[in-house]
Amino acid sequence: MTAKKIITVFGATGQQGGGLARAVLADRDGAFTVRAVTRHPDGESAAELKRLGAEIVRGDMDDPSSLGPAFEHAYGAFLVTNFWEHMSAEREKTQAEALARAASHAGVQHAIWSTLEDTRECVPREDQRMPTLQERYKVPHFDAKAEADHYFLDEGVPTTFLRTTFFWENLFDFFPARRDTDGALRLTYPMGEARLSGMAVDDVGRTALAVFTRGTDLIAATVSIAGEHLKVADMAAALTEALGEPVRYRPLAPDEWRAQGFPGADESGNMFQYYTDCEQHFIEARDIDAVRGLNPALQDFGTWLAAHQDRLRTAWA
Repeated sequence: MTAKKIITVFGATGQQGGGLARAVLADRDGAFTVRAVTRHPDGESAAELKRLGAEIVRGDMDDPSSLGPAFEHAYGAFLVTNFWEHMSAEREKTQAEALARAASHAGVQHAIWSTLEDTRECVPREDQRMPTLQERYKVPHFDAKAEADHYFLDEGVPTTFLRTTFFWENLFDFFPARRDTDGALRLTYPMGEARLSGMAVDDVGRTALAVFTRGTDLIAATVSIAGEHLKVADMAAALTEALGEPVRYRPLAPDEWRAQGFPGADESGNMFQYYTDCEQHFIEARDIDAVRGLNPALQDFGTWLAAHQDRLRTAWA
């Protein structure tokens, strides 16, 4: 029996890496096995992955000396950083550079780097439509990842650049519907009539597995993914039908969103404004049919919603 190839998965106890870990472990007859990297190898999430068949190793992107064992003898690696944990673009870039160096040193044959567009190609730094954040970025969690792409090229890591988009799971916590004083549910994203490209986070994992399965032909390619492009008003209508109570859309202006003042309000306000002002470019990069060619089980919003309506009811109660 041929030994399975090891895929080292960062963020394995989180959303994106967790999706890939589950997809690999569910594919019992597949070519790969999972080495899950976590800062908390004794935690409940790590224990569940171990029960499913993953190897668990400790690794910390802020401690480059800990990364070597995570990559040892690995065929491939899924690499993702979590801006929202610290909200520092410079720290995110430092983490990405450490990942690239460790992957290069280990001789990884295929890496997938979870990245995003550089929003300044559409909204230049000096453009006053939105504020410049952290001195040089428009949407730091986009722009820092885009700037980090070159680390993988410079280090000679055979890399597929996987660009994701807005996760519908954000409806549970980051950007839920809120109840007005009259008890009605409202979505207030600053999207106007623009379409929001969204996706189920599990489809990151399924698509990444398909990229690894394809072999080397997507190395150096950029694969941009989404599950559906929908106006927020249409999302609200679908939510109304699924939940059995009205969910209304009342768009805010970007400045109104940023003025709310919660942690990350400027960042997310700029993100939504980028989605709006650069709608056509962003959507055209995410060809749903092409994504479905890689991942035939790709979910649209209705499919995702049918599987998560009970959780939404609980989250929005």
